[in-house]
Amino acid sequence: QVHLVESGGGSVQPGGSLTLSCEVSGVPDSPTCMGWFRQPPGKEREGVAAIDFDAATKYTDSVKGRFTISRDNAKNILTLQMNNLKPEDTAVYYCGLRSYKRCMAASTFTYSGQGTQVTVSS
Repeated sequence: QVHLVESGGGSVQPGGSLTLSCEVSGVPDSPTCMGWFRQPPGKEREGVAAIDFDAATKYTDSVKGRFTISRDNAKNILTLQMNNLKPEDTAVYYCGLRSYKRCMAASTFTYSGQGTQVTVSS
């Protein structure tokens, strides 16, 4: 059974950085794509970034140039490096996985974790 656990959230000032990690267990043998999505307070969930089985990356426009998604298949860890954080990045961040070779930043994932809170405030 696929299990995902996020970590690394916290509170930072605008312009600060955070690195989110997602440890995955029970990874399917078939190729997978993974990603991060977030839910801002009082708003719907939105896709943030995705990474394909071959490490091709996609980002939603609002985070391009600031966020970097990466995956370590040997360790089954997904990472989201977030720089130059803005108050509008405040949200609960979730990692997700689906058994497809490719997905988009806005894709819906079959499996996801419980989320980690990111708060950007001065």
